[in-house]
Order: sequence, then C-alpha cells, then structure tokens
Amino acid sequence: MLGDFSYCNPTKLYFGKNALEGLKEELPKYGKNVLLVYGGGSIKKNGIYDKVMVVLRECGKTVYEDGGVMPNPTVEKLYEGVQRARDAKADFILAVGGGSVCDYSKAVSISVNCKEDPWEKYYIRFEDVDPDCKIIPVGCVLTMVGTGSEMNGGSVITNHKQKLKIGHVFGENVFPKFSVLDPEFTFTLPRYQMVAGFYDIMSHILEQYFSGEDDNTSDYISEGLLRSLIHSAEIAVKNPSDYEARSNIMWTATWALNTLIAKGKSTDWEVHMIGQAVGAHTDATHGMTLSAVSMAYYRAIMPYGLKKFVRYAVNVWDVNPVGKTDETIAQEGLAAMESWMRRIGLVMNLSDLGVKEDMIDGIVKSTLIMQGGYKVLTEDDVRAILKASL
Repeated sequence: MLGDFSYCNPTKLYFGKNALEGLKEELPKYGKNVLLVYGGGSIKKNGIYDKVMVVLRECGKTVYEDGGVMPNPTVEKLYEGVQRARDAKADFILAVGGGSVCDYSKAVSISVNCKEDPWEKYYIRFEDVDPDCKIIPVGCVLTMVGTGSEMNGGSVITNHKQKLKIGHVFGENVFPKFSVLDPEFTFTLPRYQMVAGFYDIMSHILEQYFSGEDDNTSDYISEGLLRSLIHSAEIAVKNPSDYEARSNIMWTATWALNTLIAKGKSTDWEVHMIGQAVGAHTDATHGMTLSAVSMAYYRAIMPYGLKKFVRYAVNVWDVNPVGKTDETIAQEGLAAMESWMRRIGLVMNLSDLGVKEDMIDGIVKSTLIMQGGYKVLTEDDVRAILKASL
C-alpha cells in the first residue's frame, strides 16, 4: 500500500429500525433554532416528516422550514437557502432526504456567513472555508441511498446558466455531525430513483478502485463492497421492501464514499465529471447519467489499466480466467457488469436522457478533466465516449 495519509471521519451514525432515536441524543447538543431542509414533499406523504417533527418538538426546538430542494440543487436555490438560514438565525440544519438534500444543506451551512459569492468561491475557485467563517452544523436523516453525503464533506451544486454541475469535497469540519440511517425510510422511494442510487454507489466505488498499480487494502475492501451491492441490488429490484437487502445497500453506500476506500489511492472520478456535465445540460437523474456513460468510458480506458480490469473481472464478477488472454478476461468482466446493469433497469444510453448529437460539444466543454485514473482524457476522448454512449 503506497503513499502516506491521515484519516478522520467525525460523523456519528445511528443505523437500523430504531435509528431515529438518535435524534433525541443529538439535538440537545445544539441551539434552539433549527432549519429543517427537505425535498419535494414526499416525507410529508410517507410520515417521516411527522416523526421528525415529534422529536424536534420534544427537544424544544423552534423549527424553520426550507423545502423544495430539487434532485440537482441549483445555485439559485442555494442563495434562497442561505437567506432562509439567516432569517431563522439558524443554530443547526437538519437535512431530511437523499443526497441532494444533504449536499445542499452542507452548501448552505458554509455559505451563510461567507463574505463572498459561495458559487464563485467554492465551486469555481475551489477555495476552502475561511478559518473565521462560522459553519452551521448539519445533521442528516437519510431517505435515499447513493451519494454517501451522510458521512462526507461533498456538496454538488448546479448552475444551469453556466451549464456547470460541480462538486466540492470539503474538509472534516463540513461533515455532518451525525446521520440517522433507517433502511425502512428508503422503502417508498420510486423504483427509478432507487435503481439510480444503486448505480451511484457502484460508480463511487469504481472511481476509487480503478486507479493505482500497487497491492492496496482499499481495493480488497472495494471488491467486498461491490459484491455485496451486486447481490443485494438484484434482490431489492424484485422486492424493494426486503429489509436485509436494503440495509446492506444503505451500509454499502455510506462506506463507498466516506473517504475510507480512497486511502492510498489516486482515484479517478472521470465518469462523474462526464456524468455531471450531462446533468448540467439535461437535469437528468445523477445515477442514470453515470450509468449511461460508464460502459463506453471503461472500455476506452481498459487497455491502460488492463491488470486491474482483469482483477475486477475475476474477483468481482467471477470470470473464469483459465485459458484466456488478459484482454478476453477483462472484456468478459465488463460484459458481466453491463448485463447486471441492464437486469436492474439502469439507463444505458444518453439518448434516453434527452441528449442529442448537437449537444455533445457543449457537454465536452462542461466536462472537467481529472488526473488520477489510468488515462488522462483529451477533449476528443470525451467526445468519443459521449458519441459511443448515445
């Protein structure tokens, strides 16, 4: 395992059917004014809102609401949320929802006392939070799995005017203070969103796995997480209320992107950069933008990281290597992956997300180029991958 690193994850997790009890332990640690952040209102229909409000009232909190967070939170919504938090004199932000709600809440938390335009500072210049900028603490009650936002410092914001969808990974001071993970809270999620979340988890793991050449413990952990996800996802698409499958997926999602399996790795993230560029132009569901471009991307970079693709085929997809060339083994692994993706109902083509050929040049211009994978792409490479994904 090459490289030196430090590791700290300050987020406390409450997991299981009684996880919401953790709110009663955590909320008294923070001030009276709570900004309750949520999405389109599904938590009011499925009863989660009422359950959370009971605990907030029991803890004597004054609650201010910021609803309507969209699946790809916009910079305009961020500005609105900052003003809501200021008006509420919020001492704490409680995010109840999926990754977008958690991402957005973290963006609000660091922007309320920011003296500059947070979009320019954090998402264009990629600056850190100033030492004298007070961050409003955030807690999460998760209702959708996929992003890992419940246990990391990531926050993705979309600017439609600039055709940019950008993520900034902040330090441990921005991580949620705690997160509540009750697998049953994910049961009512629409199938399309559920499956998109499953692939977001897989993509997070692969972005970290497909980098580096050394024998790295992080890769062994990644392979175990992938095998668990592949197995449980097939069960969950047949029975979304299977608690064991959904709990395994929820736990895998958290560990897929809480910085653990990135240790000792250079990491790739180019699939996410291409997918986010697609999202900036189409507002399509994040996980589906990733699934639509993944096969073309991995087939394009496979020759440059062949050894790892062979390992992936054998250790994750149980490809029998006997009597086969490395290229054949690697190709069979990707074929097995594609077959699984189709079985669980993922989008496999950009055209299904509304992308047309005349949009490709714009998407290329919106794609950030990363340095950590097996091949640093050119704009022509990105263009070829997008065309192959149509």
